[in-house]
Amino acid sequence: MRILRLTTQELRFTLFFAVIVLIELVSGSTNALFDVHFIAKPAIVSSLIIAFYSFSKSADKTVNKLVLTGLTLSLLGDIILMLVDAWQYAFTLGLVAFLLAHVCYSAAFWKQRSTEKSPWIIIMVLLAYALFLFSMLKDNLGAMMVPVVLYMLVILTMATLAFLRKKSHHPLGYWLVFTGAILFLISDSLLAINKFLNPLPLAHIGIMATYALAQYGIVLGILKSKV
Repeated sequence: MRILRLTTQELRFTLFFAVIVLIELVSGSTNALFDVHFIAKPAIVSSLIIAFYSFSKSADKTVNKLVLTGLTLSLLGDIILMLVDAWQYAFTLGLVAFLLAHVCYSAAFWKQRSTEKSPWIIIMVLLAYALFLFSMLKDNLGAMMVPVVLYMLVILTMATLAFLRKKSHHPLGYWLVFTGAILFLISDSLLAINKFLNPLPLAHIGIMATYALAQYGIVLGILKSKV
């Protein structure tokens, strides 16, 4: 197995990305710095878009476009969700943006799928988790019942297809993408619990840390799967 190594550019970006995430975690949790949050949060995915565009050398232009579109929709979702306290439709539209982002990621993973893997074990595990989460949330969803269920199905599909990707000659690239997909699921679960069930302690830190690592894992994993 080849060991996953970062190039000098990737290492510099990783350190830069870590600083951006740290600034967001602090500013989003500190009232005195909350204005910084409106710059730092979009900067997380914006930096990933620039990095992916700069570092990607894959001949598969379709996968590149799908991942970049997914990142762009994620950025749009981030911006919309920052308006949730001022705009009544912000949460729903943010949900739609991320749903479409997961569709793009799913399509990219589908193009890289292995026909030798069986999906049934991962499907059963993810469905069991989703049903458990839904059982906790369902009484509080109200008018958001259908959008939330649809979103859950889409992100479960994305995680399943991440599992079904080929490992290629960079197995850790595969595991970065799959771990990123699972972290995305965890981040959205924390967000749903915090919004629809009970406020969580340090909710912003938990949600954004897992979200940032999820997007980073997907981007770096796709890049490393190509080299």
